[in-house]
Amino acid sequence: MVRIRLQRVGLKKQPSYRIVIADSERARDGKVVETIGFYNPRTRPETIQLKEDRALYWLGVGAQPSDPVKILFNTTGTQARFARLRAGEALETLVAEADTAPKPARRPWTPRPASCPRAFPQKGCCRR
Repeated sequence: MVRIRLQRVGLKKQPSYRIVIADSERARDGKVVETIGFYNPRTRPETIQLKEDRALYWLGVGAQPSDPVKILFNTTGTQARFARLRAGEALETLVAEADTAPKPARRPWTPRPASCPRAFPQKGCCRR
């Protein structure tokens, strides 16, 4: 079975991921069929670059996205566009819409307040 999944790249403790098409029996960092995007969770806001037309193509031929990729597809709207593609809308209009669609808004990072007594605040300490 063909899967759409994340392939870890980057340095130690600085992960970034490629969104790839791979056989489900291959290793995580093994040989891939195609690279369709990139995801960097360490930037604010998170960076998601995706070849929308290739993602819709692979979903159309039966590739199954992994759970993290499903979350990314919901964030970018790819999953909703795939449902509309199956309902009969043209691929060209969906890809054009994806190119002009605004990027998803993420909650901005807020630094800890200066009054925090801890060097590394724990969950529920100072940040709300």
